[in-house]
Amino acid sequence: MAGNLEALGDAITGGVVGRAVEPKAGEAGEGHTQEKQCLNCGAQLTGPYCHQCGQHAHVHRTLGAFLHDFAHGVLHFEGKIFRTLPLLAWKPGELTRRYIDGRRASFVSPIAMFLFCVFLMFAVIGLVGNQNFGEMPPQAKADIAKELSTNRQKLAQLQAQRDILTKTGQPTVGLDAQIANLQQETLALGYAEQGDFSHGSIETSNIYTSTKLPNWLRRAVGKAKANPELLFYKLKTNAYKFSWALIPISVPFVWLLFPFSRRFKLYDHTVFVTYSLCFMMLLLAASSLIGLVSESVASLAWFVPPIHMYRQLRGTYRVGRWGAIWRTSALTIFAFVAIGLFTSLLVTLGAFE
Repeated sequence: MAGNLEALGDAITGGVVGRAVEPKAGEAGEGHTQEKQCLNCGAQLTGPYCHQCGQHAHVHRTLGAFLHDFAHGVLHFEGKIFRTLPLLAWKPGELTRRYIDGRRASFVSPIAMFLFCVFLMFAVIGLVGNQNFGEMPPQAKADIAKELSTNRQKLAQLQAQRDILTKTGQPTVGLDAQIANLQQETLALGYAEQGDFSHGSIETSNIYTSTKLPNWLRRAVGKAKANPELLFYKLKTNAYKFSWALIPISVPFVWLLFPFSRRFKLYDHTVFVTYSLCFMMLLLAASSLIGLVSESVASLAWFVPPIHMYRQLRGTYRVGRWGAIWRTSALTIFAFVAIGLFTSLLVTLGAFE
């Protein structure tokens, strides 16, 4: 229940933040003009809004007005959301090109849309994933079971070697240390197989303490082995806080599609990336909800991103079909690379927490 309330709070916060970032536009209303000077900047009033700072001429001082502003801020983007979403879904290139060319008053800005989508996506994931949170993934269970079986076989072999050495009167100090370490690791793996991660660390596995791995990676993997639930929580929290990093990570890859172009600037690529990420987050949220009803239907969402990128590339950069096709193929590969870099960032942050 607490997880559901927390997820709902995230969604509400997203609306408030998006409302705060996105300014009002195209709103006339029936403002009151009892004041002759703006209460905010003192400018002379000539209409329902101050021409100097944009504040409403009359400031309501009632509880009903406060509740109205709260509901309006959470649930409404001045109607622009209903003009932005259809274009974002079906004509993303047209939306991106219009915004770049200066037609902005009718649409939600990329950064406001991004913030709203981030909060909405994590709220949906929190609601959907809360049912199975804390359960170990089947693949993780299989890996632990396999490693546990291997360790038990090694223990049996080491015990047999020790018995032989004992019978012949040879020292067993080094072998005893190996057996003790392997027993400790096997015991921890046994608890982990049952879902109990409170009985010591299992990061002593030779695979994960290999000197071939960087120290920060060994530390992160060790934490994952010792307490995967805690690491998952940290990764989720970092992904929530650092989701904005996907924009600067992705922009250089889009620039590579049009290297040294004088027609398209970094600003164009940034708007392109931000709107594209917004759609992908909304797609992930929608597919998560659909997955509750039908996982097979939700799996079809994997085919949507390339189509969306193709349409956005054609509309934004006015490239031909073949130009959009090869750029879509390259951008699909770049997207996986960007996600990998972003995940590495999260793992690094988790390792040093």
